[in-house]
Amino acid sequence: MENIEKFSIIDFFQKYPTEEAAEKYFEKLRWGEKIVCPHCGGEHISECKDKKPMPFRCKSCRKHFSVRTGTMLAESRLPLQKWLLAIYILTNSKKGVSSLQLAEYLKCTQKTAWFLAHRIREAWTSNESEKFTDTIEVDEVYIGGKEKNKHADKRMNAGRGAVGKSPVVGLKSRSGKVKAFSVEKTNQKTLTKTIRENVEAGANVYTDQYPAYKNLKEFNHQRVNHSLGQYVNGIVHTNGIESFWALVRRGHFGYYHYWSQKHLQKYINEFAIRYNMKDVHPLTRIDSVIQNSVNKRLTYKGLINGETTKNN
Repeated sequence: MENIEKFSIIDFFQKYPTEEAAEKYFEKLRWGEKIVCPHCGGEHISECKDKKPMPFRCKSCRKHFSVRTGTMLAESRLPLQKWLLAIYILTNSKKGVSSLQLAEYLKCTQKTAWFLAHRIREAWTSNESEKFTDTIEVDEVYIGGKEKNKHADKRMNAGRGAVGKSPVVGLKSRSGKVKAFSVEKTNQKTLTKTIRENVEAGANVYTDQYPAYKNLKEFNHQRVNHSLGQYVNGIVHTNGIESFWALVRRGHFGYYHYWSQKHLQKYINEFAIRYNMKDVHPLTRIDSVIQNSVNKRLTYKGLINGETTKNN
């Protein structure tokens, strides 16, 4: 496998120096050697002169289309080279990138960059339902600012600690994969349900002494007692998932600064997928976004309303 450290931003522009090069790359990933109509699946395709109104026309259904049709790129006026650069930046920035910074890189508005980044996250999100089967570490974290730092009318005035923050539960397999979920509560019912849905019965599950983890009888459940200063007990510890949370916190506070509850899961997905692909070449990460963007479209209205539009 290629050294994953060797594909720099300079390498990126050498590989995709023009809009035409970026367009050819998108087309190759979507169709390979033979272009197929995204409307009817027809293979008898003609190229349009001057690419107007679109580059291709299907002789079967007589509809025009481009590589953007029916993907996350649909109706976007942003050049494909900028799309490719945005995907490169988002998938290869270890702690993420804010929409303000992305807007500077792409020379576009912050609103455009914010929408663009969310479309990339939507395409990159994995629907993997396979359960973990080996040794799993489980821990929860609370995302959000401190109550004392909030404006007076934003404070809940209900105590300290996790008050006003959004809970997220994470599961990390010792094989290296992470799953994380934004949840309403971190009570026993919620945490037990999350673990059962994502871990095979009989697997090793390691947690801390949080009381909500006490009813995991179908697993080989062992705990470490952080309140007594115990962080490792032989092979039992939660250091792996806690290191993932440390990465999420650094990205949240250092780059994004604020995540709304509405979009929290999208940001958590971004960190989890990027973490799971940390040993994958940067180009493979880019490919995974582009190939997964077909038949998946997110409109601005849908994003604001929390909806995803899938094109069938």
